[in-house]
Amino acid sequence: MWPTCNLKIRDCLASTSVTLKQCLKLGATMAKSKFEYVRDFEADDTCLAHCWVVVRLDGRNFHRFSEKHNFAKPNDSRALYLMTKCAQTVMEELEDIVIAYGQSDEYSFVFKRKSNWFKRRASKFMTHVASQFASSYVFYWRDFFEDQPLLYPPGFDGRVVVYPNNQTLKDYLSWRQADCHINNLYNTVFWALVQQSGLTPVQAQGRLQGTLAADKNEILFSEFNINYNNEPLMYRKGTVLIWQKVDEVTTKEVKLPAEMEGKKMAVTRTRTKPVPLHCDIIGDAFWKDHPEILDEDS
Repeated sequence: MWPTCNLKIRDCLASTSVTLKQCLKLGATMAKSKFEYVRDFEADDTCLAHCWVVVRLDGRNFHRFSEKHNFAKPNDSRALYLMTKCAQTVMEELEDIVIAYGQSDEYSFVFKRKSNWFKRRASKFMTHVASQFASSYVFYWRDFFEDQPLLYPPGFDGRVVVYPNNQTLKDYLSWRQADCHINNLYNTVFWALVQQSGLTPVQAQGRLQGTLAADKNEILFSEFNINYNNEPLMYRKGTVLIWQKVDEVTTKEVKLPAEMEGKKMAVTRTRTKPVPLHCDIIGDAFWKDHPEILDEDS
């Protein structure tokens, strides 16, 4: 039986005077409806061509989230490692990302200048990254917080910014790393005053009001015997994710023709994976060591 809606196509196919191409064209026309005009209201959010596309995610109300889930202060390595795991998952799913940078509850993802993924639509870039990251955060939670149940789902907001050249992209990433240093230095002193000196949060905030970086370093060293430069690099510099070749060793059972039982052998395979680094990206050394990041043909 031919469906009623396809009667015209049936008649076309039955006629020897109508070509198949004309029939297909007629079918495509019939597939449209009078309601399709609403698509004209969709905004054009295509990112500029030949520009770096950056998607930055931030945890939504993570101050409350960290308190409810008993995050260690001033830094919880479990939370930072979880964020990095989520970022690696995003990069493995969206391979046009050439570098990512994260600190605290944020992560930035940089897409190739020539990337044509999602037809360069900003909304697609942002929603794909945000949804993959948020679902990974829930999926991998128990791997990092074994004794802390997830009380409610986390949220992440995102934004898309395009940068026209290599220097503006490097300046953006430098800005985020400088922000990491400023915030971490403040938080390290703040929580030392609260946890070790017994000050209330309001008192600690008042003590630090108007202080410079040198003042904060002096408080840490003179009052708490803490040399800020000896704090873990992950806390001070954040985390950079870049693609690198990694050797993975797996065990495989191999059966030889003359043997009844197989032998287990170690097999090494090389894979390109997003690898975390904790290093300075403000200076030139990092970019000289990894020129492939900014190489348009990489």
